[in-house]
Amino acid sequence: MSAWEESSTARVIPPARPRKLAKVPFVELADGRLQGVVSSGSDIERVYVSSVAAGDFAFACSTNNNRPCGGARGSFCNHIAALVTEAVLQYGAARVARYLRVEAPDGEPTAQGISAAMTATRPPKADGAAAATVFSRFLRHLAYLELAPTTGPLPEMQWFPTTRAVA
Repeated sequence: MSAWEESSTARVIPPARPRKLAKVPFVELADGRLQGVVSSGSDIERVYVSSVAAGDFAFACSTNNNRPCGGARGSFCNHIAALVTEAVLQYGAARVARYLRVEAPDGEPTAQGISAAMTATRPPKADGAAAATVFSRFLRHLAYLELAPTTGPLPEMQWFPTTRAVA
């Protein structure tokens, strides 16, 4: 067992490439899905909660008020395409393809290749059951960003990676 596995802190994997948070402020590979929050292109106060399930590529996209996305009628909408693109920036194309169980066409996967491979299977429309969970996680993520800086421990964040202060 390596030293990091015996510690109470988690190893942080840096993003594959820097990404801008304005369009997709939250993206994660969790609960067997690529899921996240995507900003609306037309209304600054609206966001979409989008997800794609690993394996069968069932997808869902709805607003934060649980209204269905008008573009996700039988195929991936622009929000899901943006989510895939940002996930590739955050995690790398190979990791996203492996997580979603996508067979990359001809060599190294790309965001467009991953989306095309998933679309080729004609995925079924999933129910929006994950939307509430994903949006709740996003709001919790935002709450952590609003905490005042402190050097004292925060019990609810003990699972976060830490660095040792150099004296």
